[in-house]
Amino acid sequence: MLGVKYPIFSGGMAHVARAPLVAAVSEAGGLGIIGAGGMSPEDLEREIAEVRRLTDKPFGVNLMLMDPNVPEQVEVVVRERVALVTTGAGSPAKYMDKLKSAGIKVFPVIPAVNLAVRVEKYGADGVIAEGMESGGHIGTITTMALVPQVGTRFVASEEAPVHPNYKQAILKAKDRDTIVTGRTLGRPVRCLVNKLTKTLARYEAEGRDPEEFESLAVGGLRRAVYDGDLETGSLMAGQIAGLIREIKPVREIIEDMVKEARGILSRGLDF
Repeated sequence: MLGVKYPIFSGGMAHVARAPLVAAVSEAGGLGIIGAGGMSPEDLEREIAEVRRLTDKPFGVNLMLMDPNVPEQVEVVVRERVALVTTGAGSPAKYMDKLKSAGIKVFPVIPAVNLAVRVEKYGADGVIAEGMESGGHIGTITTMALVPQVGTRFVASEEAPVHPNYKQAILKAKDRDTIVTGRTLGRPVRCLVNKLTKTLARYEAEGRDPEEFESLAVGGLRRAVYDGDLETGSLMAGQIAGLIREIKPVREIIEDMVKEARGILSRGLDF
């Protein structure tokens, strides 16, 4: 459908999924996806141009629908005719006709089956099933009950434009080192446990005002990605972090995934 070698997408991670990582994933045979969250339309246009400078392979753009710049970002991706758009944090219904008319494939990120059924009616070309063990903004259903996916791995790649502290925190993480905050506000987010997440969890337990919670959390991902702040940064990561033990080039990560998948498929099922 998309002209990629392998059925492997990188996540549209805000502040992380920028041109170096996106282009590397596409060059290695997967589909790199720009994380447009927090970008101005001009920034997104520049990022698309930079990816195209680095690769001639297909790539996509993730639209975080809570972002106030989304209407303008939609105009950019339509004008630039990107191969695919993924969407999250809201309904893509009002943008579907415009995106599909431009020949863009649309894959909404869905945390539950009922949403998958709904976006199919809107005309989605596919869905990305994201379980509650995933990093960042999540739902309440496990991926095993949706469709097995791999997340977080590309943050710990050589090409990811992420502070070394963030990458090392993922390598050191164990299977129980993530925590979900924001459930009571209807905006659950999974991150590595640190001073920030412990404080946010306490605020929730105490029933603090949502504005007090948000004022503490705002800018957390930026602090993690750019400053390497291990105490007050939002180190978004999935439970899969417990299995990640080394930083590798994107190409090697994708080749390992394909090699493991081929090995499993070649063995078949033995009952």
